[in-house]
Amino acid sequence: MIDEKIRDRLMPFVTEVNYPKGYILFSSDKLERNIYFIKKGMARAYVEVDGRDVTIWLGMEGDAVISAKGYVYGEKGYETMELLEDSVLYKISMTDLQALYHTDIEVCNWARRLIEREFVRTEHHLIGNLSEPAADRYARLLQEKPEVLQRVQLQYIASYLGISPEHLSRVRAGNKKRAK
Repeated sequence: MIDEKIRDRLMPFVTEVNYPKGYILFSSDKLERNIYFIKKGMARAYVEVDGRDVTIWLGMEGDAVISAKGYVYGEKGYETMELLEDSVLYKISMTDLQALYHTDIEVCNWARRLIEREFVRTEHHLIGNLSEPAADRYARLLQEKPEVLQRVQLQYIASYLGISPEHLSRVRAGNKKRAK
C-alpha cells in the first residue's frame, strides 16, 4: 500500500492503463522502462527453461510489476510478464521516476523500501522452494495469497511452487484430507 503523501507526489506522473487477459506487459527480449502497480487483476512473471515456462512470480492488486534488471541496470530483463485477468494498472515511466528521485528524498526512500520488500519476498520464495516440502510451500501460498487458487490456473501455481501439476493435485488432495 502506498502512503497517501507519496501517492499524491506520484500522481502527476501516473497513467492508468487497461489491458486484456493474456496481454504480455513486457518480455525478456525488450528493455522495459516502466513500472506498473496492479489496481485490478492478476499477473505472473515467467522465464523459459528447457522449452517450458517456469512461473517465478504471481502478483495481484497492490503489487508492483517491475523488471529488476531494467530498473537497476537499465538492461533487458530475464522474465516475461503476462496478465492473467483483464487488468487495470497504474504506469509510471522510469525516466519520470528517476527524475523524481533526484528532487524528492521521501519518494526516493519509498522506492528503496519497495525494492527491499520485493527482494525479501523473492528471497523468501526462493529459499522456500529449495528447502520446504511441496505441501508446506502450498500451505504458505494459501496463507499469503488465498485467492490465488480461484484466480490462477493450476499449471501456473504448480510451476510457481516448483512442482508438476500432478504433484500439486496430490498435495491439494492431502491438504483437503487434513482439513477434515
